[in-house]
Amino acid sequence: MKLYLIKIIINQKLKWLGLIFFAVLITGCENTKKNSNSKNRETDSHLQNGLNYPIQYDLNEIKEAGVLRAITTFSPTGYFLYKGQAMGFEYEMLSRLAKKIEVDLEIVLAKNVDSVIPMLNRGEGDIIATGYTITGNRKEEVSFTNPYIITHQTLVQKKPDNWRKLNVDNIKKQLATDIVDLINDTVSVRKNTSYYLRLSQLSNELGDTIYIKILPGETTDEESIKLVSEGKIKYTIIDNNIATIHKGYFPNIDINTPISLSQRIAWAVRKNSPDLLSKINEGLKNIKKTPDYNVIYKKYFKNRSQFNRRVDSEFYTETTGKISKYDNIVKKYAIDLGWDWRLVKALIFQESRFNLNDTAWTGASGLMQLMPATAKELGVIDVNNPDQNIKAGMKYLKRMYDYWPEIPDSIQRIKFAMASYNSGFGHVKDAQNLAKKYNKDSLNWDEGVDEFILKLSKSKYYNDSEVKFGYVRGNEPYNYINEIFYRYKQYSDFAKE
Repeated sequence: MKLYLIKIIINQKLKWLGLIFFAVLITGCENTKKNSNSKNRETDSHLQNGLNYPIQYDLNEIKEAGVLRAITTFSPTGYFLYKGQAMGFEYEMLSRLAKKIEVDLEIVLAKNVDSVIPMLNRGEGDIIATGYTITGNRKEEVSFTNPYIITHQTLVQKKPDNWRKLNVDNIKKQLATDIVDLINDTVSVRKNTSYYLRLSQLSNELGDTIYIKILPGETTDEESIKLVSEGKIKYTIIDNNIATIHKGYFPNIDINTPISLSQRIAWAVRKNSPDLLSKINEGLKNIKKTPDYNVIYKKYFKNRSQFNRRVDSEFYTETTGKISKYDNIVKKYAIDLGWDWRLVKALIFQESRFNLNDTAWTGASGLMQLMPATAKELGVIDVNNPDQNIKAGMKYLKRMYDYWPEIPDSIQRIKFAMASYNSGFGHVKDAQNLAKKYNKDSLNWDEGVDEFILKLSKSKYYNDSEVKFGYVRGNEPYNYINEIFYRYKQYSDFAKE
């Protein structure tokens, strides 16, 4: 799986992000306006000199920036994209935590488990949220939150090929049912994991050798299980809660041989972030008290039929690269628009959640929620025809984009176009005129105009002489743009260009 550090292909300058880690420019789109404040996060000089001192960035700085950046890896239980929607146990827990801290959440995908602690200490994220096992070695480098899952490590092995014709006892005779059965055999795991550490300890405890084959660091737990199921490796070790949910999808694997005693799963922060650690522990404690927690846990670790349905779906984006069944139509018309097709997909999800027959109370309908008069003007015969609806919606977006030739930055111009698509060109022009009047940057959505689109819901501002189109519920276009760009980042992480 590739590491995407928020890559955007829209010819933008991306002046509003500008984070530099080890002289590497991370190009990207913002989660929300608050996320643009993450430019205050600077790489510590010790790290620039190659020393392993984490940056100084605790809860106060996170709240000031308004963004909690969580480092995680792809996982069909922890974080994934399904039918255009970000999902997963870690993701849902993090979303609730960020809400309690009153900041926005940004997910930073790591290439593999090996990289998460260096990424944390460099300041590329504020918390490791990968279902991390607490170990003594890791505690020397990071501070762990209170555990939120207790599990144990289990041996994953393939049943005999004719297992369906055998009784339980005959199957067991052909399996490793005790750790001593692993002596002089080979188990395949990633190196910088609690699994590798446990195997090393077992060899010492047994006074004999268990050979360890090192899997690539980017190999996920799920991929390791699949390798066993296909007979490409003989054994691997996985946390039992993860192995259990996969057992239904890979019925030919056995997970009944425990390898460890109970182990604690937690998140981790930098050792110099005590206030953040305390706040996370408080938030997790409160979340675990709610019935919501059990619902979330069962959804991702107990509901095998739902798990199998997701993994088998053509819209399980990590596997297929697809977001919805309308991808090819969007790609076709996005060329003329000149936007990244995934950005348009994020907008369509915001409009209709890919529901072809969706109709709003305003009369807007179809995938791109076209108003009847607009659809007619753009030559739409059947508003529920996906090709016609998307083609017309793209034309209208292009029209909105062309209304703002004075905006020099392409990303900012796209945001003006989106706001116009959502609330009307006139209201956005009013907000721009107010920004000029109050000496704010009228050519920058994020640094001035968005503030006044919000204020146009207040009488002082919609009655201003500069305002021609009156009142507008400004929180709608404001949130509209933030949510589209937040989702676009997710789509960029998972869907290919």
